[in-house]
Amino acid sequence: MIRVGIMGAGGIAITMAKTLNGMENANAYAVASRSREKAEKFAKENGIEKAYGSYEEMLADENVDLVYVATPHSHHYICCKMCLEAGKNVLCEKSFTVTADQARKLFDLAKEKNLLITEAIWTRYMPSRKMIDDLIASGVIGHVTSLTANLNYNITDKKRITDLKLAGGALLDVGVYPINFARMIFGDTMTECHANAVFKDGVDFMDNIAMVFEGDKMASLHSSVQSVSERNGMIYGTDGFIQVTNINNPEKITVYNKNYEETASYLPPKQITGYEYEVESCIKALEEGRLECSEMPHEETVKVVQIMENILRSWGYEIPIYE
Repeated sequence: MIRVGIMGAGGIAITMAKTLNGMENANAYAVASRSREKAEKFAKENGIEKAYGSYEEMLADENVDLVYVATPHSHHYICCKMCLEAGKNVLCEKSFTVTADQARKLFDLAKEKNLLITEAIWTRYMPSRKMIDDLIASGVIGHVTSLTANLNYNITDKKRITDLKLAGGALLDVGVYPINFARMIFGDTMTECHANAVFKDGVDFMDNIAMVFEGDKMASLHSSVQSVSERNGMIYGTDGFIQVTNINNPEKITVYNKNYEETASYLPPKQITGYEYEVESCIKALEEGRLECSEMPHEETVKVVQIMENILRSWGYEIPIYE
């Protein structure tokens, strides 16, 4: 039974607590917040054994096997570094860091400490990823030429979204999913990337990204934090296309032929929340003595963060860096 400590007590931490409480081989053991009152309230409401009023207190608990970092993007680097220096394995929420250099430093430190660290980009770990890969490999839609992905939420009421000091904006919070969707389909063969955005108060509220991949393939991606979209991913081939309903947590995968007729549909397996797959991957990696998860290798995390960093810098976005 792996004992997980949750760093941060926001909404996403609640989902992780629910996940852990529904797993047989993991335990929602502890939670840490900068406020003891908030941590105790969170622990009581979410069935967690220990509550700590500081991150340092929880990291000093020798019973914590793995720390799930659920703090704002801006502070992922500092929090992950604290965990590693305390001898703790780490599962860190996306976006892993705000710069590629920060990601490299954390991976180097983890290797030095002989600890596991991985990015909690849940779509990378889900069974739906293999389902989509297998469909494409089967040739059912012929040669894949392009894809589109849209992910919009109206979440401008969230401070982490609108505050530049917290590395807010659409790209790091929701745009990361379309980018990962494109790379899961086309791999590490990107040759061009162009992006534009609509800004408000220093952060991007709406983004469009165009990626070109080797073999004359293209991905058109859209994300926003001020509107609602269908959240679909479309994969286009010479003989048909595949629709992925909700790229952020695939609900259905539908295949169409060249006559626009539905020929098959598939439902991912029932899940607790969808977070369990990344935790299971961590458990397996630890059991096998690996320092990274095969579903999201360190090298891939660095490349995705580098893409987003390059985009932000091209926009003149003032990336907050806390180290």
